[in-house]
Amino acid sequence: RDIRAANNAGVQVVFCTGRGIPELAAYFDIVPMMRYAVCDSGAVVYDCAERRILLCEAMDRAAVCEAVRTAAKYRAMVHFLTAEESVATAEDVAHMADFHMGVYQKMFSGIARQVDDMMAEAERNGTVAKVNFYFRSAADREVCCAELRERGLPFYLAYTEETSLELTSPDVTKASGLKWLADHLGIPMAQTVGIGDSGNDRAMLEQAGLSVAMGNADADLRALCG
Repeated sequence: RDIRAANNAGVQVVFCTGRGIPELAAYFDIVPMMRYAVCDSGAVVYDCAERRILLCEAMDRAAVCEAVRTAAKYRAMVHFLTAEESVATAEDVAHMADFHMGVYQKMFSGIARQVDDMMAEAERNGTVAKVNFYFRSAADREVCCAELRERGLPFYLAYTEETSLELTSPDVTKASGLKWLADHLGIPMAQTVGIGDSGNDRAMLEQAGLSVAMGNADADLRALCG
C-alpha cells in the first residue's frame, strides 16, 4: 500500500540490496510498481519492468582468484553473484547452517548454479559482480578480512549477516549504485532516502539525502542515522 502510494505520488521506490537478480526475481511480480533494483550491493542496476541490465560492474578476475585462495584457509563458503547467476558449490549449499546461513538454504537450493570447485569457477568466470564469503565464526571473518586488507587486494569489504563478508570492486557500494540510478533518472542524491540495517548499507546511508536505520540495524548504523 505504501509503496503504491509513493509510486502514485511520483516517488521511485527502489530495491537496494546485496542480493543478486536471481535471488530477487520472485519479488518483481509481487511489487511491480518497484521498477528498478540496485543489486549485488551496487554492482548491478536492473530495470525490473523491462528485465534489462542497466549497469554491471564486474570484479577483477585475478583479484577474485586471490580472495578465494585466502578464504580457503578459513574453510569459508564461497558464493559468486554475476548479473545473471548465483553460484556456489553443491557441498556448501547442502551445509549452509554450518556457516550461519541456514535460513537461506532453500533459496540457494532453488536458484544457485551448483558447481564442484569455486576456484575453477573463479579462474574461468570473468563476470563476477560480487563475492560473498560465509564463515563458520565471526573470528574467522575478522582474520580473513584483515588479511585481505593487508594484502591490498582491490575490494570494497563489508560485514553482513552474523559471520559473512562481501566483496565488490573498490568503488562499488550501494551508494555508487544508487547514485548511478539517481543520475540515470535525473534525481539529485539530496532528494534520495536510504533505508538499511547492515554494514553493506553504510556508504548508502552516509550519502543519501535522508538516512533511515531499521529497528534491527547495527548500533553504529542507528547512531549514523540518529
